[in-house]
Amino acid sequence: MTITDTPVAVKAQTRPWPPRRGEWTYEDYARLPNDQWRYEIIQGELHMSPAPRTRHQKIGLQLKIALGQFVYEHNLGEVYDAPIDVILSDRATDETIASPVQPDILFIAQERLEIVQEKFIVGAPDLIIEILSPSNWLDDRRDKYTVYEAAGVREYWIVDPDNSTVEVFVLRDDQYTQVGRYEPGDVVRADVIAGFEIAVSEFC
Repeated sequence: MTITDTPVAVKAQTRPWPPRRGEWTYEDYARLPNDQWRYEIIQGELHMSPAPRTRHQKIGLQLKIALGQFVYEHNLGEVYDAPIDVILSDRATDETIASPVQPDILFIAQERLEIVQEKFIVGAPDLIIEILSPSNWLDDRRDKYTVYEAAGVREYWIVDPDNSTVEVFVLRDDQYTQVGRYEPGDVVRADVIAGFEIAVSEFC
């Protein structure tokens, strides 16, 4: 499927929803209501989660400020946070497998900013950070992990607010390798952003 910035035609209130799991598309996603739910399509399946808790929001804000300031000061690229649609494709098949996902925080390197379009991002960010929530922690640990790995997201952080930990995975030979699990008192260093580091206690 080719993704463009052309608005999806909403003939649509009469068009039925996909009859089976695994058949959801970007066009189906675009017809979903703008309400209190956060919607994502992961490997063709609809995933819904409520608005994140206040602690989730605070962690995300601290990380976005620290990462965004560092990236801006060194002219390294751009940082975004949810809600933002990211369209990913499987590198092996060049087929859309996640259309769209909404990472909590993402970084795109300066030399790859062509993937940023007006309405969404088409392609794999260089770094994605997900903050676990009770309602969708399995999505981040299993489903999104698989999708991000297949799409070529070079680095993936999983932040666990309940345990105050950060797990960092780096893509090596097309597979994620866990390079560290960090706790309060530790400093997390980004692999794909040279020089960026942050103490776990500053945000978690």
